[in-house]
Amino acid sequence: MTEFEKKIGYEFKNKKLLTQALTHSSYANERKVGNNERLEFLGDSVLGFITAEYLFTRLKGSQEGSLSKLRASLVCEQSLYDISKKIDLSRYILLGHGEELGGGRERPSVVSDAFEAVLAAIYLDAGLDFAREWLLGVMSDAFEDAISGNRSRDYKTELQEYLQHIKRNRASYRVASESGPDHNKYFEIEVVLDGRVLARAGGTSKKEAEQNAAQLALKKL
Repeated sequence: MTEFEKKIGYEFKNKKLLTQALTHSSYANERKVGNNERLEFLGDSVLGFITAEYLFTRLKGSQEGSLSKLRASLVCEQSLYDISKKIDLSRYILLGHGEELGGGRERPSVVSDAFEAVLAAIYLDAGLDFAREWLLGVMSDAFEDAISGNRSRDYKTELQEYLQHIKRNRASYRVASESGPDHNKYFEIEVVLDGRVLARAGGTSKKEAEQNAAQLALKKL
């Protein structure tokens, strides 16, 4: 843990927070200890707030729709996975045996969840001001890429904006099927509009499958 603290540039006062943030549910189930899911829940909100605050302050002339799209591209699973590589996060996640064998250490859903949990742990241990400073530092390149337009597309947001433009109802997403063992799930997601399935696509996480399904729906529309 000391090595990881050096990577992120912060030494925890409460070491248990960091350990919990790095503990995946697969490891927790094997060892009968707590996992990082509650911290992930909190970190998701902290991440969203700091990102929204930064974009609101930096892009004073931008409208809500543009800001929402930028925020979505920054906080999505793939974005957090890419950012996590800067601190070599995947190396330090505590995984169960099956999850390790199944490639969980390089699975974007696992790593991005751990990133949110680490952010929450920093927030609880050091406060909002330091959490903001830390996050803006580690995400500095991502912010600049987003503002300059060099981010991966967020098809869910694009689909919603298109539906608003043509005055249609909001699309919803539902799991059509789920297969594979816990450490290597595969999801099929359907995009539904007014009770009709617009598109169906798969992915190794629900977020990935939703993006793929939204992309197909956009093409059809």
